[in-house]
Formats: sequence, structure tokens, C-alpha cells
Amino acid sequence: MKVGYVRVSSNQQNVERQVNKMLEIGVQERFLFIDKVSGKDFERDMYKAMINVLREGDIVYIDALDRLGRTYDGIIKEWKYITRDINADIVVIENSDLFDSRKFKEMGDMGKLMEDQFLSLLSYVADQERKKILQRQKEGIDEAKKNGKHLGRPSINLETLNDEQKRILEEKYEVWKNKEITGVEFMSKLALKKNTFYKIIKKYAEIKNS
Repeated sequence: MKVGYVRVSSNQQNVERQVNKMLEIGVQERFLFIDKVSGKDFERDMYKAMINVLREGDIVYIDALDRLGRTYDGIIKEWKYITRDINADIVVIENSDLFDSRKFKEMGDMGKLMEDQFLSLLSYVADQERKKILQRQKEGIDEAKKNGKHLGRPSINLETLNDEQKRILEEKYEVWKNKEITGVEFMSKLALKKNTFYKIIKKYAEIKNS
């Protein structure tokens, strides 16, 4: 059975290019496993689902080695688990002449040795690339902080409520005060979390009573 594993790092990234490659080599859509998460570890829902269905003789296709993972030890461990414990095979489409576990198996013990060496080299490259990405992210955050830019979610307060929230606040404030609706209902209508809700209510009451 041909199985395709596709991974991008976030929901904003497009998987179409990888998916098309899988379909072109004959992987059926029902055997495509797609994760949209970081490759820092292997706690990924669709990756684990794929592992659960793999059987001896199956072939796992991945676009590039870093789609499997981004950590040196993790890539090697998972590669060996799939190819030696499950006894399935892996083909890296980007380097299929070099990375096709079937070819290494045909070479016996010498093939295992060569596979380990090549895998170690490319896993190291993937691991170093991830470290570079993390370093660039850290430098970007540090630079933004130095320039006084706010990072993270924007603060929500009375002034930043949208028009609909302000309308609901004005309409339902007295209703809530008279206990005709609960605080939970009021929060839900305003789409606010508890701490933010009470902070805004306090400010609104101060203005209303001033």
C-alpha cells in the first residue's frame, strides 16, 4: 500500500504542492495523512494515525526529509522504527535516488551502514535549519521589543470594543444589573472572557455613574 505523509508548519501554509506530488505517484487520497503543525516532535495527530495503519511492505512517501521532522534524533528514530520495526519502507521524493529505504535493504548490512550515514547527515541539516529558524524568530522578537512594538494579542478594553459589542453593552447592562440575565450570558453575548468582562463592566459603570 502506498501512503503519503504531508506536513506544513501552520494552518496558513498551503499543502497543495505536496499533495499533488503524492497523487501523481499513485497515492490514493484516503491514504494521505496531513499535519499542519511544527516538526519539532512527533506528537502529531495524523502522523500517529499513519503509524497505526502502517503494515509490513507498505511504502511511505514524503516530499522531503524535513517534512518527516526537524530534530536529528527524532528523524533517525522514526525512520528506523518504520523501516526496521514495522518493516515498511520510506521514499523521500525530493531525493528518491538517494533516499529509498528499499535500495538500502537490498544491500544487506552494507546498506544499513550507508543508510545510517546518509540519514545522519541529512537529519543534522534539518535539525540545524530548525535551530536557525528559531534563532531568527528570537532575533525578530528582540528587535521588535527594542523598538517598542507590542507583541502578542492586542489588549481588549472598553475603547477597543467593536460597534456591536458596544451596542450589546448599552442594551444589556441594566438588564444584567437587574439580574434578568446572568453574568455568563452577558459575557457570552459580548464574546468576552471573565476577567476582561469584569474589567470592562467596572470601567463602564464608572463612566455611567460619573
